[in-house]
Amino acid sequence: MTASAKSVPPAFPERLLQGHRAFLSGRFAGEHTRYETLARTGQRPEIMVVGCVDSRVSPEVIFDVAPGEMLVVRNVANLVPPFEPHRETQHGTSAAIEFGVQALQVKHVVVLGHALCGGIRAFADEQKPLSDGDFIGRWMAQIAPAAEALGARGSDHDDYLRRLERASVELSLTNLMTFPFVRRRVDAGTLALHGAYFGVATGRLLVRDPVSGTFEPMTAG
Repeated sequence: MTASAKSVPPAFPERLLQGHRAFLSGRFAGEHTRYETLARTGQRPEIMVVGCVDSRVSPEVIFDVAPGEMLVVRNVANLVPPFEPHRETQHGTSAAIEFGVQALQVKHVVVLGHALCGGIRAFADEQKPLSDGDFIGRWMAQIAPAAEALGARGSDHDDYLRRLERASVELSLTNLMTFPFVRRRVDAGTLALHGAYFGVATGRLLVRDPVSGTFEPMTAG
């Protein structure tokens, strides 16, 4: 194959290049000192968020945080698997939780669910696998206990999906407590677990009441 016949490698997305140039001249220029401090002293976030990969639900945007303020791990449907130290598989989310809770000593872990979650719908609708690996299907199978706890679906499918989205947050909070190092810190009062739910169309944030377990609108302050 001649040099002229070789395929041209795809260009880096122009949208990202434009965005980075805007970042350098805008936010980075305004917070240069903060970035230098973070590079020199390391990160010390007090809050960790388990969010969804959904492009509409960016925790950093929703909570308007500065660099270094919040540790974020994102996966399909913002799930926390149970503590399984001896299972022969990779534990990306569990590793992030271990890092945040043990290494960084975060004070809060927030499980952030959201409306219109594709992962939840895939489970509820028993959608066909997108590939031979069925990675989404196998991952979403974790919420079966939450679905069972909800009982009958009822006639309103959209309402059922919203209830299942919140029930999966509850399940993730329960699974967090199966991690011995999480439970120890919660029991010691040095770590708090929270559930929240974001409305994509409305921008509203519902926060889980730890006593009643209900999701209530965030109190204006």
